This record gives sequence, structure tokens and C-alpha cells, in this order.
Amino acid sequence: MTDTKLRVCTHARTYLMCQPEYFTVEYAINPWMDPGRPVDVALANQQWQGLGEVFRSLGHRVETIPPEPGLPDMVFAANGATVIDRKVLGAKFRHQERQPEAEAYLTWFRRRGYSEIRESAVVNEGEGDIVYARRAILAGYGFRSEQSVRDELTEFFGLPVISLRLVDPRFYHLDTALVVLDADTAAYYPAAFDDAGKAALATHFAELIEVKDEDAEVLGLNAISDGRNVVVPEQAAGLIAQLRSAGFEPVTVNLSELLKAGGGPKCCTLELR
Repeated sequence: MTDTKLRVCTHARTYLMCQPEYFTVEYAINPWMDPGRPVDVALANQQWQGLGEVFRSLGHRVETIPPEPGLPDMVFAANGATVIDRKVLGAKFRHQERQPEAEAYLTWFRRRGYSEIRESAVVNEGEGDIVYARRAILAGYGFRSEQSVRDELTEFFGLPVISLRLVDPRFYHLDTALVVLDADTAAYYPAAFDDAGKAALATHFAELIEVKDEDAEVLGLNAISDGRNVVVPEQAAGLIAQLRSAGFEPVTVNLSELLKAGGGPKCCTLELR
């Protein structure tokens, strides 16, 4: 009999979220978005509130940023910035529809007393593509963020950066194709990466969980881990079983309405480190 590795939540997290009060799909900037497909805004709000309640039930703190009219994707807080050790690197969105979100998030951080704030000189979509992996930062590029953000990340945060090229447009942000589970473990969808990226991940992580097509295709990897508990879309049944077998505690949520814009639990959540 093989003992399951003990997974530990080392500390409570603080998460920033934005209510989907103005959420809709009125343009298409990723393959998931179809403006002709109806969105139930009331259900989106209900599902979003349920996600916040899950975080609180796990002992984490939730802060909120006010939504702004005309910014339907502002609910996807992960894209608003990158926050490590109270340093804030602002986002610089590729598509003009989302560009005003960057200043809205930076304004929130300024008002909350964050002093080390930088407006990025390089196109990057926050923690959608920039993933904190304890000993390093993983930086996705290929669809939304520029590879050249690497230098800015290294200089500002003082951590090594591993650049990862995304090759499947369905997985347009890194957080749709990979989730860091703890300092030594990640789950990922190999087909979303080029060979160099897969090799880099295998070098950095002692343990990699490979996710199958059917779980990746419901954005199962757009999940959040505190080191033990993994908040994951309930549709990703195979990944949920893999997490449990690896000693993690899956906590399922349903964000079906936000999935219509290509979003899931992680997209809705910016960790304030």
C-alpha cells in the first residue's frame, strides 16, 4: 500500500474579487466567447457569490473591487494585476475592450495604500498569464501577454522567470492550462504547451499531474490551491479524482455562466500576497 502524501495549507490567503454586476458577452476576444449565446446575469452573480463563500469557508479572506459599467470582463480579477510581497505590477491588456480595466485595478491598489506599484511597459494580462510558483514566476505568452514581460518581472519582483509558450488558442491564458498546487506540484494540460515549455515544467516541479482533454476542455485547470484545498470546476470529474488521489482536497464550484466568457474560479480571483 502506498501512503498518500500529506498536503498542508500553510496560511490563510487574501483574495480580491469583482462582482459580475455588468457581466455580459458582447464581444469575442477568445474562442469561448459567443455574443449570440445568452448569458444569465443573475445566475452569474449567484455563482460568483458562491465562490466567495467557498473561500471564506476555507478560512480565507475576500476583498472586493467595485465593478464599473462598460467593463463586462472586470469580473475576471486575476487579469487586473500581479501581486507578490505587496508589490503590484499593473496589467496592460492586448484588446482595447479590456484596456480600461488596468487603471481601475491600479486605482484600487493606490487607494488601499499599496506603495510599490508599477504600470507595466509590456503587454501582460496579470495573473492570467503570470503565475507565482514560490521559487520562481511562470510567465505564459503566445496569445495575450508578451514574452518580453520576463525582464520586467525579474527586475521588479526579484525572482527567476520561466517563460512558457502557449500553443492552443482555447488555452489563451496560462491559468487555463496550469494550476500550481503547492511548491513542488502542479497540474497541467501538456497539449497547451510547446516542447520547451513542457521540459521547463518537468524541471521545475517534482510532481506534475497531467490532465486529460475532457477536463482541460471545461477549463478544469482554472483552479485555485491553498496547498491542500483546491477550488475546482465541478465539471472536471477526472481532475477531481486525480487531485484526491494525490492527497489534495478538491472543493467543487459551478461557474457555468462565467465559462461562457472563458472564465473559471481562478479567473475570478486575484491573490493579494
